[in-house]
Amino acid sequence: MSGAEQQVRTVEVPGAVLAVHRPLADGAADGREPGLFVHGLGGWAANWEALMGRLSGVVDGEAVDLPGFGRSHPPTDGDLTVSGHVRAVIGYLEASGRGPVHLFGNSLGGAVSVRLAALRPDLVRSLTLVSPALPELPPQHTAWPTGLLALPGAPALLRRLSAGGRDAEAATADLLRLVFGDPDGLSPTVRAEAVAEYRRRMEVPHAMQALAGSARGIVSAYTERGEQALWRQAERVTAPVLLVYGLRDRLVSYRSARRACEAFEDARLLVLPESGHVAMMEHPDQVARAVRELIGRAGS
Repeated sequence: MSGAEQQVRTVEVPGAVLAVHRPLADGAADGREPGLFVHGLGGWAANWEALMGRLSGVVDGEAVDLPGFGRSHPPTDGDLTVSGHVRAVIGYLEASGRGPVHLFGNSLGGAVSVRLAALRPDLVRSLTLVSPALPELPPQHTAWPTGLLALPGAPALLRRLSAGGRDAEAATADLLRLVFGDPDGLSPTVRAEAVAEYRRRMEVPHAMQALAGSARGIVSAYTERGEQALWRQAERVTAPVLLVYGLRDRLVSYRSARRACEAFEDARLLVLPESGHVAMMEHPDQVARAVRELIGRAGS
């Protein structure tokens, strides 16, 4: 979602000022139902560009940068927990009056979307979860480096590595290998855009703190019990749910798909054998096809 293809506005919500992205090509809703797209840890609204484009005929979509990510300011109270992000997204939906929406969440955004749908079913028409960060204990070994971001001192260490001249291309290549199932198949344009975004993020003073704080928020959410437990909240979701998992996902294991299918009241599953953690970027056509079916079911 490049700057030439989007309009970005800021919206003040309780505890934060959010950047909300909307494709410039979209005019009036023209009868389309509203949608909201929520990115994952370390991501931003642009992660949804391909899927939003393919759904533009049926969904009046907007993508939000969570507090501290993308073009959004960090939260004023420093709350980077899953509940803090939920509060911000609910604040936006209430301020905009766009709910109920077709809600999309990837990774951290998936956990945020599950909690939101459980707490505020009046704001959600349907729920699409791409590799949602739901508690998985123990996590697969390839996810451990991400979990280490939650350790004290991680932001300072990352800043020192960056200041020490770590090559942006090499760092971006590591990230692409982590989240894509087939990183070698990415176009030079996609790689260049990823490098540019990495460099921009390294220049933002609060970026590493937001990343580490949100990682701690996920770890904390994994340990919550009772009515606040994410799996318990998944059981309370009444909206129809599409679950999307990639067999090459190095961060969220496909083994959690079975539990997710059992937890949600009305769920359908899409498995993409060649996809990694960001199926909406790698295989947007397949995901869009499944979403259209979900929206049709929600409408009926």
